[in-house]
Amino acid sequence: MSFQLPDLPYGFDALEPHIDSQTMQIHHGKHHNAYVGKLNDAISGTELESKTIEEILAKISETSAAVRNNGGGHYNHALFWKILSPSNNGGGGNPEGSLAEAINKDFSSFENFKTQFSQAAATRFGSGWAWLCLSEGKLKVCSTPNQDNPLMDVSECRGTPLLGLDVWEHAYYLKYQNLRPQYIEAFWNVVNWQEVENRYQSAN
Repeated sequence: MSFQLPDLPYGFDALEPHIDSQTMQIHHGKHHNAYVGKLNDAISGTELESKTIEEILAKISETSAAVRNNGGGHYNHALFWKILSPSNNGGGGNPEGSLAEAINKDFSSFENFKTQFSQAAATRFGSGWAWLCLSEGKLKVCSTPNQDNPLMDVSECRGTPLLGLDVWEHAYYLKYQNLRPQYIEAFWNVVNWQEVENRYQSAN
């Protein structure tokens, strides 16, 4: 069984003006699609073909660099599309419910959390991701290089990913060029907090 490129849950232009349509088309149709194809090539004919992406990532140290890079790329982007939503359809704002309570408990306030997360994204050298994770019952913010993520047994940042921000240049360069902090600020306008809440509930 091979992995598939998931459909976007909204149109390419749905996140405008915060994330532009051309970036979404290239990011989803070219970059994510390439990760899926290369992952399928890397696991073809191996026992990994019968495993879920989460099972593969949990023992990523036992696989090849191609599986690590492309498996991470597929998982990370599949999560990324889901935790985004148009501003006029629930995107942005503040979290509610049990997630909001947990953020206030573990970061003192939502603003403190945003500051820590934005800092993790802005200071990730080169390409990588910033994460909000649930780890041993507590929320934490961290970042990973390249297409690594907190599910991988090689990661210094371990936990269940709830929210991720892609800070590879391909995610923002057409619109923001070298101004990564502006892209990070725009991201908060399109976060699908209901999806993040759902992930938090499932991880508990």
